[in-house]
Amino acid sequence: MDPLTQGVLGAALPQATVANKKQLAVAGTMGLLAGMAPDLDVLIRSSTDPLLFLEYHRQFTHSLFFIPFGALICAAVLWQLFGRRWGLNFKQAYIYCFLGYATHGLLDSCTTYGTQLLWPFSDARIAWNNLPIIDPLYTLPILGLVVAAGWKQRVLFARLALAWILIYPLIGVVQRDRATAVGWEIASSRGHQPIQLEAKPSFANLLVWKTVYETEDRYYVDAVRVGTTSKIYPGESVEKLVLARDLPWLLPESQQAKDIERFRWFSNGYIAKDPDNHYKVIDIRYSLIPNEIKALWSLEVSPLAGIKDHALYTTTRDASGDAASALKQMVFD
Repeated sequence: MDPLTQGVLGAALPQATVANKKQLAVAGTMGLLAGMAPDLDVLIRSSTDPLLFLEYHRQFTHSLFFIPFGALICAAVLWQLFGRRWGLNFKQAYIYCFLGYATHGLLDSCTTYGTQLLWPFSDARIAWNNLPIIDPLYTLPILGLVVAAGWKQRVLFARLALAWILIYPLIGVVQRDRATAVGWEIASSRGHQPIQLEAKPSFANLLVWKTVYETEDRYYVDAVRVGTTSKIYPGESVEKLVLARDLPWLLPESQQAKDIERFRWFSNGYIAKDPDNHYKVIDIRYSLIPNEIKALWSLEVSPLAGIKDHALYTTTRDASGDAASALKQMVFD
């Protein structure tokens, strides 16, 4: 989830539990900073291994089992910086940081990206697919209510924010299940019996969903709008990646082959060869236009690379605005 959403959600929970309304501002500030803190794992990078950050982002700092320790680190820093000056004892600071920190991994698990909530006991990337990475309709009401709670010193505003924090993802669950049901209808109409099928929210809304289903040899993506009625935007398909067939020159013991397997784990298995570039392996879960296979990130391999050379991690953005216009048309159709 984006840092602003993580922060305001982290602020709302401690504010909603405050006994002394004079502490609403400091509780919100500590919760906000602690709520954003787990994403400091993006600083774990390597100049020689471009995939290292994929392994550590949303890993130990996002685990349910790390919450007490992450909260302790945040409290130790924030209490020294300003908590004491605002009249908090360390126990109070720790509770506010604990509540703020605890929201982060759970919120991230609502998205498609995948979060290692159960690390170190499991490296499974949990993704409930019921919220977009960014959604102003979710974030802005929470932001307004959190600010109002601190400014007006009224716990009621924080509790209203907490209600919206819980209600909106539940709407996402309902919408996800509706989109999934339509996805099964699409597959059935094509005579397919999918191995698995998922619906994933498109950018910044809960109306238009990307459905992805897997058959024995291909992935199929479509867009589904689930409002008062459902509308289907037929999409594209791509062959599943088979290394021996698609990249026959790639040695299994090479670092590039190992990087592809790391990328497969990161992408929860949803990888294919880019139809427009035979040297790119793409994650088909993400595209700005939900019924297209135009991946936002990919791996680029080269037959000229050495056996110890890493694959190149690349990101793609549509700077023309055409993709955003196409998605907007689907949303307001």
